[in-house]
Amino acid sequence: MSDLNLAIVYDSSSGGNVTLANTAAEAAEEAGANVKVAKVAKIAPKSDIVPNDAWDANQEATKAIPEAEIDDLLWADAIIFSTPTRFGNISAHMKQFLDQAGPAWGEGKLANKVVSAMTSAQNPHGGQEQTIRSLYATMMHWGAIIAAPGYTDGSIFAAGGNPYGTSVTIDPQGNWVEDVTDAVKHQAKRTVQVGKWVKQGQANEA
Repeated sequence: MSDLNLAIVYDSSSGGNVTLANTAAEAAEEAGANVKVAKVAKIAPKSDIVPNDAWDANQEATKAIPEAEIDDLLWADAIIFSTPTRFGNISAHMKQFLDQAGPAWGEGKLANKVVSAMTSAQNPHGGQEQTIRSLYATMMHWGAIIAAPGYTDGSIFAAGGNPYGTSVTIDPQGNWVEDVTDAVKHQAKRTVQVGKWVKQGQANEA
């Protein structure tokens, strides 16, 4: 078993971010991480978010995936978040989950976690970059270490060139419009690598 624990916490209405999360999980396991995938709890009715059958199909397809808990964040050495874009910000469901981390943050238990983020929207310029930057603002308050992909691999350019984190356009059924698999895998492996560096550095100082 790996000595690096990676939590992948996602929100998804129609399935696009589920695919992002599962793709990242596959790559992180290949990189030697102990991976846990969890979804944040839904707090709004589907009619307020995605009024089509894709919601029902996605909920059925992912019913075996556990809901994220704050303990998942405490367990993790590194975390990848994946959230839909909501007016240039993270989803309400993801925001509620992060708000619940207040006590852990207050005790300093979220500091030095290595974090990275991904997102999706239904058009190429739907606020993806701003959504990821909004999530990173919370991570700065935690004192987390942000492992953005930057331009560290050619797959970033091929996926649209978002240096903050992988973003993808999805259709109303939750399918990816463009193939960002390589960018997701690079981002996940980079997050694992940075997480290992940080954890080893902490061990050396102990």
